[in-house]
Amino acid sequence: MNSWDAGLAGLLVGTMGVSLLSNALVLLCLLHSADIRRQAPALFTLNLTCGNLLCTVVNMPLTLAGVVAQRQPAGDRLCRLAAFLDTFLAANSMLSMAALSIDRWVAVVFPLSYRAKMRLRDAALMVAYTWLHALTFPAAALALSWLGFHQLYASCTLCSRRPDERLRFAVFTGAFHALSFLLSFVVLCCTYLKVLKVARFHCKRIDVITMQTLVLLVDIHPSVRERCLEEQKRRRQRATKKISTFIGTFLVCFAPYVITRLVELSSTVPIGSHWGVLSKCLAYSKAASDPFVYSLLRHQYRKSCREILNRLLNRRSLRSSGLTGDSHSQNILPASE
Repeated sequence: MNSWDAGLAGLLVGTMGVSLLSNALVLLCLLHSADIRRQAPALFTLNLTCGNLLCTVVNMPLTLAGVVAQRQPAGDRLCRLAAFLDTFLAANSMLSMAALSIDRWVAVVFPLSYRAKMRLRDAALMVAYTWLHALTFPAAALALSWLGFHQLYASCTLCSRRPDERLRFAVFTGAFHALSFLLSFVVLCCTYLKVLKVARFHCKRIDVITMQTLVLLVDIHPSVRERCLEEQKRRRQRATKKISTFIGTFLVCFAPYVITRLVELSSTVPIGSHWGVLSKCLAYSKAASDPFVYSLLRHQYRKSCREILNRLLNRRSLRSSGLTGDSHSQNILPASE
């Protein structure tokens, strides 16, 4: 194994560790907080988190073994199962992000009727459609025997070894990425750009009120005026940064792999094996970044994490005080005898 392979293996190990810990923490927050569970986005987050964990414990280790061994890491049946999961979980992840963007769009554009438009039942129906949509392509690929180990990506995924099926496989691969990656990307752009437009409109209204107030308050201290203007600037940038993060992480993680899969269908462009594995690692890195982008940096999840940590610390302190009390009583008894 050369230095490139060692670096890619290290990247996979790091991605696995971060993904496992962060997604497990999101699940703990969902189990701990009833307030989070009552909200419709919790179903989308739960679906995304469970898919990320499944990818972390099944697909990533097999890809790591493929990178280290430079060959198929498991038997044909296990590899086909892993390829089925890889195809399903990739589509499910993308569509779950699209569902979360639709939820944000409804919440921002229709704030007064959000609870009526986005109930838990509606969220459950969207998750059910996501599963049905995501299962269609791996099921078809399984029926056509297009699942197996792909040497270019060192992983069990979509592949076709028969030259006479090249055109059919190219059409299938293009349709899969169009109805998963491209569809989700279009939904993300449309919904989040609408959210950004509404957020900027509200910022302008707040800015007008703030400036009118500052004009009326003639005797206001200059430092207070400066803080108000700085908060104005931060308020304008906040929504842009969040939406850039949502769309940017989606593109950075998935686009290289999708483009590589499409370019691979053209025999005129050679693709290096290291780039193929790296693009697959970038796609896996979405499982590690999702908990931070969609969950752990939000106020409710941070509050839930603090409550879980405080509960653990209180239990430890109670145990240590109990052990100290027991040892103290044992030391007193012999002395009294």
